[in-house]
Amino acid sequence: MATAGDERAAADVLKSLARHLNCLNDDNKSARRRALEAVKRETVEQRLSSGALQELFAGLLKALLKCLSDPAETCRDTAIQIITGFIRAVPKPEDALPYLMPALAQRLGGKEILEPAEELRLALMETLSLVLEVCGRQLAPYLDDMIKILQRTITDPFPEVKKESCKCAISVAQRIPDHFHLQAESLLKPLLQTISHQHSQVRVSVTQAIGAVIQHSTGKNVDDVLSHLAQRLFDDSPRVRKAVTVVVGDWLLRLPDRYSYFHKLIPLLLSSLSDEIPEIRSLAEDLWKQVGSQWEKENEDDLKDKMDFQLPAPVLYTSGVERPGLGCRELVVRNLSKLLPAVGRDIGDWLVQTRVKTAQLLRVLLLHAEDHCTQHLQSLLTVLYLACADPETDVRAQCLESAKLLGVFVSPEVYLKLLLPHIEDSTSCSSASPWAPLMVLGAVLRGSSREALGPHLIKIGDTLAHPEVCQGSQQAQYLDQLVVCVDAVLCVCQVDCAVISLQLLKVLVSVQSLASQQEQCSKAEESVRCLCEAQGLSGACELYRQHMADLLQWLSDSHHTWTSYSVQKTQLEIIAMQSGPVVGEFLPALLPLLKSCLEPSRDPEMRLHIFTMLSKLLLDASNTLDSQGRFAEYMELVLQDLLLPNLVWRSGRSAAAVRTAALSCLLAVLHGAAFPAERVLSVEETLTTQLISALEEDSKLARLLACRSLHSLLKLTTQRLNTDSLNKIYPELLKRVDDSSEDVRVEALKSLSTWFSSLGKNYDTQSCRPHLEFLFQQLLLYMDDPDTKIQDSVLEVLKVASEVDGGLLQQQTEAVREKQRSPEYCDKLLQHIHSL
Repeated sequence: MATAGDERAAADVLKSLARHLNCLNDDNKSARRRALEAVKRETVEQRLSSGALQELFAGLLKALLKCLSDPAETCRDTAIQIITGFIRAVPKPEDALPYLMPALAQRLGGKEILEPAEELRLALMETLSLVLEVCGRQLAPYLDDMIKILQRTITDPFPEVKKESCKCAISVAQRIPDHFHLQAESLLKPLLQTISHQHSQVRVSVTQAIGAVIQHSTGKNVDDVLSHLAQRLFDDSPRVRKAVTVVVGDWLLRLPDRYSYFHKLIPLLLSSLSDEIPEIRSLAEDLWKQVGSQWEKENEDDLKDKMDFQLPAPVLYTSGVERPGLGCRELVVRNLSKLLPAVGRDIGDWLVQTRVKTAQLLRVLLLHAEDHCTQHLQSLLTVLYLACADPETDVRAQCLESAKLLGVFVSPEVYLKLLLPHIEDSTSCSSASPWAPLMVLGAVLRGSSREALGPHLIKIGDTLAHPEVCQGSQQAQYLDQLVVCVDAVLCVCQVDCAVISLQLLKVLVSVQSLASQQEQCSKAEESVRCLCEAQGLSGACELYRQHMADLLQWLSDSHHTWTSYSVQKTQLEIIAMQSGPVVGEFLPALLPLLKSCLEPSRDPEMRLHIFTMLSKLLLDASNTLDSQGRFAEYMELVLQDLLLPNLVWRSGRSAAAVRTAALSCLLAVLHGAAFPAERVLSVEETLTTQLISALEEDSKLARLLACRSLHSLLKLTTQRLNTDSLNKIYPELLKRVDDSSEDVRVEALKSLSTWFSSLGKNYDTQSCRPHLEFLFQQLLLYMDDPDTKIQDSVLEVLKVASEVDGGLLQQQTEAVREKQRSPEYCDKLLQHIHSL
């Protein structure tokens, strides 16, 4: 109550202001402004008592409120300053509410905001904030006016007005909660319209306002705002994400109906545990611990047994991660069945950010669920298959961490029952990404313990080595994941892997057979070395020695069906080439397999591949096929069953390519010094016939190889061929001296030189004189060849021939000399003959 002195002081001031108050109605803007400044100077700027100011405020309020509609902005501004000054200074500002609130509602809460100036709208909202601060619950009768104002100002174009409006909304909700909950819903629409504003601070204010409005509402509208808040978790501004975290944490702790919304709010708070900003992660952790502790206390009776007999954390629990409290774990476990369907939907979202957040959330959920993951394993695997096929690296990395946690918490007996059928038939879960189940298996295995996996190794090994799995796809990702699975088993089980050593080797051989990139082959070879180390073997050769019989039998089981498209032919090459000297220990098993594959009736391209492999082995026979010095024992089989049948002429380019490859192998066989001549002589007639036929091949390479093979045959059987065979060979070689290829001509001359060297005692020069005459005549003709290289080669051949029948050669050379043909070369040859 104002004292008599306050009333007198107020009356005196009002009397002195009478002229100024009259000027407030003046048409002159300057006069009105001066009048308001005088009022301000004589009232709120004077050191009057609060009682006197209360009396003055009551006397001046209506005039000042009228000035809020003044056409001049400066006048309205001064009026607002005076009103604000009074509200701040008077002891009972609520007395002004019957006039003040309608005036503010008129200026700010109509369909069209009457106040055009942004700064003045902000000043009016600051005045309203002050009123809320000083009047509190006494504003309850004016709630409608405030709601109308806030509905308009929250969507105001001026960002500062938006922020002040949000501040007011929070204040209204907190100061008059008993009445506010009835009208809270009407503020949500403007708030949700503003939550995506371009200014981050506006988004922060709106988020905080939504938190307060929902906290003090009837609780029916939580669903309406959740999607908007979830979207703000992707906000570029850390302040916005922090605000969302605080709001959601506060709801989980204080929302009256929070139990009904746990399954919707928990994912939002847990998502912040993976935020990139440490401060936000720490805040989320603190809030989540509070939520868990509070829920634990509220449900102490239900959790009594679990609290008294808590199980220890799993042995392989993620290092560096603190185990969540019992309340936190129980909250997740009890809501997991409601959360997983949403996780499954969002992991396939078109936005990368959403998929990454979902993958991070899944890992956090599994960390809380622990062994309760088992009952949701089928749906979890489905989610992981989808995530592992994601093109985004972050999504795949997070989901592999989740899969590893499954290995920690779930028994291998359980997860293998569900996983292995999907690996055997990858189309059952993802035809576009057949490697996804393998990727999940590799991660799950790495999370498992050696003791738990031990009893299941054979099942795992057999599945991986199954043809439908290890040969299931040529896609690079698929092959990479096969190697990852092998590495995971080796890493976890180490020496225990000896029981599935063969199966793992089959997988690695298959990967190398299907790989299109050298990097993949290198990874597989490295895994082979790891497999050796796990068993204490010195190297790959020891590993192949241990399993070669089984590997060859594995290939033999299907060799009748091999074609040019069969991966088995490449598997055979990998095994034969990588086993090195070991392959020479298993010739009785290898050669029948080669014989079957090289039958002339089989696919030409497949035979070509086998011959190429055989050629590589023969070129290094001492370190491969002949490592034990026993390859000579199989010479007849090699020549008669593998090579000669494939030298028989057949039409077609593929058949010609096969003959060329067979000639290459034959040359390698004949070139090897370890093979006794007796074994070659036993098939000499057939061999000679096929080589002579090959001299007529269209392919230059085939003719060259045929010449070289005859050359090697003559050297290998030095002076042991019969006369008929020798006389059958030279005419064909002579024809090749006329070949279109210089290389073939030179090789034919070398072979003729060796032919002359091969004429032993059994060759009767008298009875065979016509052959020698013809051969000398033909060779002497080439002394005129335009190619000096050929002339030199012919001269060298004839020098060797002079040792067979020098008289006959001298006679024919002189005859040629007389005709003035190649006198220089003839002189050199005659000089050589005379020197003998």
